[in-house]
Amino acid sequence: MLRIVVVQVMALLAVAAVSGAIAGSHAGFTALLGGLAVALPNGLLALNLALLAGRGAHTAGTQGAAAASANVLALLVGEFFKVALTVGLLVLVVWAYRDVVWPVLIISVGAVLLIQPVALAWRQS
Repeated sequence: MLRIVVVQVMALLAVAAVSGAIAGSHAGFTALLGGLAVALPNGLLALNLALLAGRGAHTAGTQGAAAASANVLALLVGEFFKVALTVGLLVLVVWAYRDVVWPVLIISVGAVLLIQPVALAWRQS
């Protein structure tokens, strides 16, 4: 999961570099902020899941179904907080950075979100 976050960060840096080269520094910074608003919560969720998996490896044999239910609940709660944090960070970007370039923000968020299934498919092949 952490590899996917690394791929997302590489994608956001590429979009930010291209946006900055084509449309200027405000566009590059907007792309960087928009991509970070998506990649940062994904990284926190991946770290949480990695910690949960490490902790679950020691207790999986002793607690069985209760541990599995707790893991599923932790995943759902983590996903909820990831989405909430992403939306909150995007609102913060729009509120705090007055020179937002909207097409670049949308492209950056879309690129970072859409690279995730590509990275998953690439890893499985």
